[in-house]
Amino acid sequence: MAKTLKRAAAFTALARALTAGTRGGPTIAQRLGALPRMIAATVRGRYDGGARLALMVAATAYVVSPVDAVPEMFLVFFGLIDDTVAVTWLAGMILSETERFLEWERTPPALVVE
Repeated sequence: MAKTLKRAAAFTALARALTAGTRGGPTIAQRLGALPRMIAATVRGRYDGGARLALMVAATAYVVSPVDAVPEMFLVFFGLIDDTVAVTWLAGMILSETERFLEWERTPPALVVE
């Protein structure tokens, strides 16, 4: 059940992201342009997207790996469905995470006084 909800959330984020540019939100080009900055900020430890970035890398590796070719050899239709779900989830995750990152970039860092 939880996996279904996460997939649904990713698909919803994808749909919202694709239409966000017409509603004043970041465009697809702005989101994709933010991806290298998001990766660099995550690697440097400035941005807290490490776990989400790792999931995106894992999904990309799954789609392009030769291990994923095995289902296509035996069950062509079902093998392509899992790729479609993975790519759609990945696209939604990239779009929603880059939107979150762009918001993080616009927000000035909070000053903590002890």
